[in-house]
Amino acid sequence: MTGRYVHGYDSRESLRLQDQASTLVELLHADTAYPPGSIVLEAGCGVGAQTLTLANNSPKASIISMDISEQSVRKARRAAAETGLSNVAFCRADIFSLPFVPESFDHIFVCFVLEHLPRPVAALARLKEALKTGGTITVIEGDHGSAYFHPDSEAARRAIRCQVQLQARSGGNALIGRELFPLLSEAGFGAVRVFPRMVYVDAGRPRLVDGFIRKTFTAMIEGVREPAVSAGMIDEETFDRGVADLYRTTREDGVFCYTFFKAVAEKS
Repeated sequence: MTGRYVHGYDSRESLRLQDQASTLVELLHADTAYPPGSIVLEAGCGVGAQTLTLANNSPKASIISMDISEQSVRKARRAAAETGLSNVAFCRADIFSLPFVPESFDHIFVCFVLEHLPRPVAALARLKEALKTGGTITVIEGDHGSAYFHPDSEAARRAIRCQVQLQARSGGNALIGRELFPLLSEAGFGAVRVFPRMVYVDAGRPRLVDGFIRKTFTAMIEGVREPAVSAGMIDEETFDRGVADLYRTTREDGVFCYTFFKAVAEKS
């Protein structure tokens, strides 16, 4: 029902998600905070990479963070405990079969989840049922079609396309960021607003060079080497050259750009 998580659940992927979250915290989450007393659902919390920021930004809100993977929930719960967070509870649950009565939540937060679902509108509609009338949903997604860089490289673009194609084969959509407005509208939400958030990286931003180019984006592409080659999407030499060219953008004359899309909508 929820599609296969194309990146896998190993320790390397957990580390990549944590690196991504810490690198992008200001860009994506600086303006996400919920009022005291709010009951918030984080749908698809994964290993808790976004949960820590969500809970810290809204210390007087009560947050329920859920994921379909019991393994991920355990890691998220452990991370929250190690940080000392007391306003988050965790549970294993499926977005398409939520264990909550209708209109349970004041706000819902969904980050890097819809891209993995074969039926994103149906997922949003189920989440809308759990949201109180007048409540808000916040959705954040990337869009791999927004990646461009200098020096340009056809091999790098082919390696990126492999990740896009593999995600599509698993029922997901790595280009979903550009679709948030129509998806939320189709699911019946109102007052939909979308805010593009570009990550621009050059040598003058060393934290992003390491945190985003190396540890987030290129690590993600590098992680699909085996399935992409096995599926005949690309040969080993071209894929390896593409990854090397992505790392090449971290040098003094390199530039890398990528756009995330953050949408906020209401249940009327």
